Amino acid sequence: MDSAILSLLGAFLLSIIGLFGFIWSLRKGLLVENPKAASAIFASGEIGHIDDPALGHAGQKRLQAAAAEPGDSTHPPDAREIADRVAADRSSAFPVFMFIAFACMWLLFGGIAGLTASLKLHWPDWLVSEAWMTFGRIRTVHLTAVLYGWITNAELGVIIWLMPRLLRTPLIGPMWIMLGGALVNVAIASGIGAIGAGWTDGMEYLEMPWQIGIFFAAGMVCIIGPVLYTLVNRKSESLYVTTWYHTAGLLWITLLFIVGKMPGVHFGVQQAAMNWWYGHNVLGLWFTPVAVGAIYYFLPKIIARPIRSYNLSILGFWTLAFFYAQVGGHHLVGGPVPGWLVTLSIVQSMMMIIPVLAFSINMGLTMKGRMRLGVYSPTLRFMMFGGLMYLLSSLQGSFEALRSVQAVTHFTHFTVAHAHLGAYGFVTMVLFGAIYFMMPRILHWEWPFPRLISWHFWLAAVGILIYFVGLSYGGWLQGLAMLDASRPFMDSVAVTIPWLQWRSVGGALMVASHLVFVGHFLAMALRFGPDRAGAALFSTQPKARELAHGE
Repeated sequence: MDSAILSLLGAFLLSIIGLFGFIWSLRKGLLVENPKAASAIFASGEIGHIDDPALGHAGQKRLQAAAAEPGDSTHPPDAREIADRVAADRSSAFPVFMFIAFACMWLLFGGIAGLTASLKLHWPDWLVSEAWMTFGRIRTVHLTAVLYGWITNAELGVIIWLMPRLLRTPLIGPMWIMLGGALVNVAIASGIGAIGAGWTDGMEYLEMPWQIGIFFAAGMVCIIGPVLYTLVNRKSESLYVTTWYHTAGLLWITLLFIVGKMPGVHFGVQQAAMNWWYGHNVLGLWFTPVAVGAIYYFLPKIIARPIRSYNLSILGFWTLAFFYAQVGGHHLVGGPVPGWLVTLSIVQSMMMIIPVLAFSINMGLTMKGRMRLGVYSPTLRFMMFGGLMYLLSSLQGSFEALRSVQAVTHFTHFTVAHAHLGAYGFVTMVLFGAIYFMMPRILHWEWPFPRLISWHFWLAAVGILIYFVGLSYGGWLQGLAMLDASRPFMDSVAVTIPWLQWRSVGGALMVASHLVFVGHFLAMALRFGPDRAGAALFSTQPKARELAHGE
């Protein structure tokens, strides 16, 4: 039995397990509208009390005044529930800080490598004296540093911070999680070194040699155990939708990585099928569920209103689980693979419109009449931007899977633009917002220079929009040039040069935003800037800090 059949069988078994889980959810009434579950992120009496720790006291007062509605509670939240939340935050502070610190380091490193690769596309003679400086290696270094170093570390930090909060239970086994984090980052650093030296497995998103990938898989297993144990020992009655997304994401990425890196199993055409099975699923079953789950927590928390429909949120989760498994096959259009495999991928790509619309409608209804609050809250601004980019990138991805569109966009920079809209415009912007919310609670210290948060947002947002628009248009022209048999191939190269230059402009703005973000993070961690919130990590008054930050 070849690996393509094994991959499809594995996806089928996962779908069957998901189907039984879905049936169980129906029997338990989890798809019935549940206002109590929708309000699970709030303590008793907390609805109506805005929360954005990235704001100073004056900013919080302005946001509270703008968000106020008739009937809001004026009483403080329940002290016992706040105490449980504080205990949960303190239990996860060290592991989360470790993940976010590693994420910031890899973001800066990966961004600089990415900008270098972008410049080399229109300055081909720049940095060519050593093999590791060549485009093929530096671009792969960028990919590994950003996807595994930045996004994976940041998402692990978000999961480890939110799980105890949502479960109202202190994190169990934080030392195991820190060991897992160390193994994951040893694997990332070693993988980048191996790629620079020319040692790679040669598959996109799976370039890390399998001998090094063992450490990554072992690290993820060390993290999963404590998370599941904390889940089993929870105090909360209801499982909020974020818990579903984050728990599933952790399990999915570990399974995906282990199957993708199995040595001596995948060869030839079957290897290509497996590669894009993994390549798309790492986006749809790891990056996406964690980012969507984060929006479902942070966006309602900031505006102090439950999500409009808990039913829609669970529907979005299960349809994501059902429809995403074989989406990656559309990258093999025109390749020596069975036609039914590509058709299955296209059908599932179009079906992905369902979970995307379920999420977007839910968020739109939740934010109805409250869009103006983005003016006051920098964290909310990142979340709203990321949610909008999720809608746009997902709809674009579904229609891009069609054979008629693939005829133009296949093998062009259009695909690169689409990938960055999802990984940066959606996932990365959500992670930025989450970190701005989390860090004051982790360190019990305010962001020292709030104006830098706005600078960061606008540099990153303008940068990704320039990058996406320019590269999409250039990629489309490139595809049309390649389809025109009367034009030499070099025309399809020359037509992209101005748009590749705009790509570098957008990339430079994004790297500038990273410098602002990481510099601000260091200033906060090292206690630079004005002392407005007071207590350090080992504060003896965490409850006071919690209440001071908008609770």
